Amino acid sequence: MSSSQCFENPPKLTPASGAGTVEEFAGLKTYLTGSPDSNLAILLISDIFGFEAPNLRKLADKVAAAGFCVVVPDFFYGDPVDTNNPQFDRESWRKVHNAEKGYEDAKLAIAALKSKGASSIGAAGFCWGGRIVVKLASSCDIKAGVVLHPGRLTIDDIKEVKVPISFLGAEFDHASPPEQLKEFGELLSQNSELDSSVKIFPGVHHGWSVRYNDDDESAVKSAEEAHNDMLNWFTKHVK
Repeated sequence: MSSSQCFENPPKLTPASGAGTVEEFAGLKTYLTGSPDSNLAILLISDIFGFEAPNLRKLADKVAAAGFCVVVPDFFYGDPVDTNNPQFDRESWRKVHNAEKGYEDAKLAIAALKSKGASSIGAAGFCWGGRIVVKLASSCDIKAGVVLHPGRLTIDDIKEVKVPISFLGAEFDHASPPEQLKEFGELLSQNSELDSSVKIFPGVHHGWSVRYNDDDESAVKSAEEAHNDMLNWFTKHVK
């Protein structure tokens, strides 16, 4: 189950935003940005509000500017969470858009990147997307993963991680409490051959890295710090 926090503070969707283009990729409508000739690629997996979120696209452009080809697929097939719809059924939505389906679609996106020449691929996920990244990190499909304010995860999920992974969490988060993320970090650190990191951001809530208010200087600063941490992780491991 996802925390009710996951449904709070939805972004204002502006489909035309971003420096990239929206095209079909691996069978999904996808926001693509950065050099298509780069052999370094990053897959960004959105939270429940989908791939059109403007802050997510700004982040994708920022990652692309560092030399990566970035893809942000619409894993919800045009059906992101709509908190403005009084008839919206959260449970039905979760059943249709489950982590297993997201994982299968993510693997197709990674295969498509490899077929286009990507030799090193990283993945970052937010809330719902964070669970997908952890599943990807249990295989050799990606070189590194970053998980930002993830949805529900278990110790068993973390035990399967095989590639460098970084968790960026919020001080106030019912879906992924700091105590749980620290426990994950302690477990991961037991593997001396696996690079891992856990960082808790003070004063922020679930979703802070992509659902921040542009007019809130403190919120922007915290989000940008998380973005830089994510980018540094990929620069270190996806090469």
